[in-house]
Amino acid sequence: MARERKIDMVILGLLSHEDLTGYDIKKRIDGAISFFWKGSFGNIYPALKDMEKDGLIIKSDTSVGGREKLTYHITIEGKNLLKAWLQNKQASNELKYETLLKLFFGGADSKEVSIRNIEVFEEGIKSDLEILKSYCMVLEKDLDNPDHVYYYLTASFGVETYEAYLKWCSKAKKMLN
Repeated sequence: MARERKIDMVILGLLSHEDLTGYDIKKRIDGAISFFWKGSFGNIYPALKDMEKDGLIIKSDTSVGGREKLTYHITIEGKNLLKAWLQNKQASNELKYETLLKLFFGGADSKEVSIRNIEVFEEGIKSDLEILKSYCMVLEKDLDNPDHVYYYLTASFGVETYEAYLKWCSKAKKMLN
């Protein structure tokens, strides 16, 4: 593989649990993973094509009722690449929040605009926090399942982070008022 794309690792990680269609992969990314990683059909399908060409996945046609349904399965090579990526100590942990970018330049407009932007951010965080808490509650009931431990750790990281975001929102609004 010429260059490692993170979307490849997301797809390989998902396929390491079960065979999926491109649509199923997008649904998984838009679910629990969306709290810390995004993916679009525009980068999923080219990645699937390249990974199949590189022998990391196998595509099979599981058509039903005349409708084409392409399912992807991870190969040994794909599993080895995923393991190598997991073992690599380097990780890019970028933080990009447009709300913070707008706040950084907030002096160019009124405080009310910045407060409104913080409130919009805060509402999104509150909504996501409730979802993350519900994931944690479900996962806590089955921590004997090894995969659930990893899912729980990810979701609980989100809960603690989002609670800190809400604390910051409150503090920031007070400072601007």
